[in-house]
Amino acid sequence: MEKLSIAPLTSNLKEEQRKQLCDLLGDVKLTLLYKASVHGYQASAFHQRCDHQGPTLLVAYNHSGYIFGGYTSVDYAQSRKQITDKEAFLFSIRCGATLCIKVNSGCDARYDDTGMPNFGQQLYFCYKNQPCVYDQKQNEYPYGVVRATTNQLYLHNQNTYNKVKVDAFSFSPATLYGNDTELCECEVYKVEEIPQISATMKPWRNVLWTDEQRDELMEMIRNHKPLVTSVSRVRILMIGPVGAGKSSFFNSINSIFMGRITSKAMSGSAGTSVTTQFRTYPVKDGRQGKPLPFVLCDTMGLEEQSGAGLDIEDISSILQGHVPDRYKFNPTVPFHPDEQKMSRPASLQEKIHCVVYVIDTTKISLMSDKLEKRFASIRRKVNSLAIPQMVLMTKVDEARPEVEKDLQSLYVSSYIKTKVQEVSSRLGVPVSCVLPVKNYSQELELELNCDVLLLTALQQMLNFADDYLDDVCPTEDEPK
Repeated sequence: MEKLSIAPLTSNLKEEQRKQLCDLLGDVKLTLLYKASVHGYQASAFHQRCDHQGPTLLVAYNHSGYIFGGYTSVDYAQSRKQITDKEAFLFSIRCGATLCIKVNSGCDARYDDTGMPNFGQQLYFCYKNQPCVYDQKQNEYPYGVVRATTNQLYLHNQNTYNKVKVDAFSFSPATLYGNDTELCECEVYKVEEIPQISATMKPWRNVLWTDEQRDELMEMIRNHKPLVTSVSRVRILMIGPVGAGKSSFFNSINSIFMGRITSKAMSGSAGTSVTTQFRTYPVKDGRQGKPLPFVLCDTMGLEEQSGAGLDIEDISSILQGHVPDRYKFNPTVPFHPDEQKMSRPASLQEKIHCVVYVIDTTKISLMSDKLEKRFASIRRKVNSLAIPQMVLMTKVDEARPEVEKDLQSLYVSSYIKTKVQEVSSRLGVPVSCVLPVKNYSQELELELNCDVLLLTALQQMLNFADDYLDDVCPTEDEPK
């Protein structure tokens, strides 16, 4: 008699969807435990495969194309008890947007019984052993409002490239699953965190986290002299999406040399760009000190919608030194220099000598194709002018808990390394030109590890600017 072979379970998740979910969960491994189309929609089949498996992720699929479900960090055990789970959340993926909602702030996150999974005792999956979801609160509130008792509702939207805070009481079944309660599949995954840090792990970049290293970097920057006599200070242009941390980087560098936390440039996390002008920020060596040999140039944030954010033509004008300080951007009308300026080329002193792309580490995988194409257009323009480019990867502390706890673990984290490689691939910049940093945002005092990362990045920018000046000096000026 011929033996029947059991086919391995095949996940319905596409690679991009898996990445989006892992961005919510961190650096984890997803192992498929249960698949309703194979094992059946009965609660007994679910519990047989999913009980006592640790943290799990339920992923449901409906006929309207929604991928949604919930995560719990507490075992299923049929205990017939209310479960407190501060990590529990619901999610939905639709048209490039990922919705994430904390469940009841962790209190009564779910009821652990013998039935199929539920969240907040209001949203039931595979209700009554059928391929459907049931929202208990929808009947109580005629407009389908789900009263999530939390203010932690966020929308990761690829179209805006922002983490947008949403009113916690505005969530509806239409948002989560398009009011389509019929399921075509339901899967449950075991969630295992990939170990990140161990005493034997070798750093993938070597950094000296010492006071002496910080002092040496500061002294090198103070004494830096551009390679050509006509350039007294190199100009570094910061380009990036809204909220990525361009203005915060200037504030952080300014803070280090002032010896205290400063906030000279407006920064924030609004849905639209806080910076609306082209600003050139010199930095002084202390309150009464002389100007340092660089200028950080801040721009309006990049957005993918037409008529919003920084225009590609504006970037071209900035690179060539035509845009004056405090010029206010108009997204619908690109900058046009007057005839007098057009009649003569800008001096080397006025041009940009290094371009820095500023990217939020937590949003790298959520970058939309449209925004990626905008970066590609900018890179082509910058390449045509032979200006060196690098990437500043901000908010590394928000990407990994062990990095938030200890910034010195940054270059031991395999997760951060994969993000460096990912942004390198997506933006077409060598891995060696991608530098992770943490800007000062909520701190009240300076911190050694933060300073070392920021100063290392700034020193690399000055080195790249020297490379550019060394390349153009035969035609522009004599070297010093």
